[in-house]
Amino acid sequence: MATQQKSISGLHHVTAITADAQKNIDFYCGVLGLRLVKLTVNFDDPGSYHLYYGDELGHPGTILTFFAWPGAYRGRIGPPQVTVTAFAVPSGALDYWSKRLKEQGVAAQPAIARFGEPALSFADPDGMQLEIVASPDPKGQPWAAGPIPAAQAIRGFHGITISEEGYEHTAKLLTDVMGFKAVSNEQNRFRYRAGTGDGFASIVDLVCIPDAPHGSMGAGAVHHVAFRAKDDAEQIAWHKDIASRGFNISPVMDRVYFHSIYYREPGGVLFEIATDNPGFTADEPAEKFGTKLMLPPWLESNRTLIERAVPPVRLPAQHTSAASRG
Repeated sequence: MATQQKSISGLHHVTAITADAQKNIDFYCGVLGLRLVKLTVNFDDPGSYHLYYGDELGHPGTILTFFAWPGAYRGRIGPPQVTVTAFAVPSGALDYWSKRLKEQGVAAQPAIARFGEPALSFADPDGMQLEIVASPDPKGQPWAAGPIPAAQAIRGFHGITISEEGYEHTAKLLTDVMGFKAVSNEQNRFRYRAGTGDGFASIVDLVCIPDAPHGSMGAGAVHHVAFRAKDDAEQIAWHKDIASRGFNISPVMDRVYFHSIYYREPGGVLFEIATDNPGFTADEPAEKFGTKLMLPPWLESNRTLIERAVPPVRLPAQHTSAASRG
């Protein structure tokens, strides 16, 4: 058995599914004020978009991505899935967000306190379950050109909620293998925090709901969650460690902006470990983020076919104005 010598520092990204790329862009950039960090395609399905949102520079821990599958059926939210993705905002910002969501026609539940932090719950146009959590001094660099004042802007992830029929084996993976620490529990919700790092994007809540209907993949469902490895060497160490514990794990895959390995945790949720490097400036400068379709080198020769296959999208004004300045 490999000896644990390292810990995950937090979340890298969350990837979900949308049935409508334009509605998705309008919501996450226009309503929530995230930056469209990268407009590219699904490398495994290049006839469809892969949309990346994040903070000003697309730091790990701020990235929410979507596979855009036009007309996809609505998924069912339930175990085993990542059932809630929570964003962090500064303390005192929830009143602003409650008013903004109402003004934008987004129905939100009244804020509740969870583990001492107020949280606002709502859904995106595909039904993906989201929260905004007020946290003391959250890290992250808000998109300066976005529509949300910096004092209230989303900083990145607060954490995720994973719903399971039973939580014990997943908890053992988090604590014994990935280095998370058990924090507390409230009824059937068990909170874990990444063992290293500065606390940013570090929370995983396990909710045990054995009698709930199983979730199904589709629009509004989370496809997988990625955790951080600081570099390729650390990722290789994770690969060896996880494989030694009997998990089936993928080879390293080149995602241009990071390198990835994938495995399923005991409950069935797809986990990824992604490198912090090389980042989203690998193929364009930060000032150009989200202004045009970017393709990996091995797909560039098919650009004409790909551009015909994906539907045209209207980019947010802040992105198009940045392109015109370039």
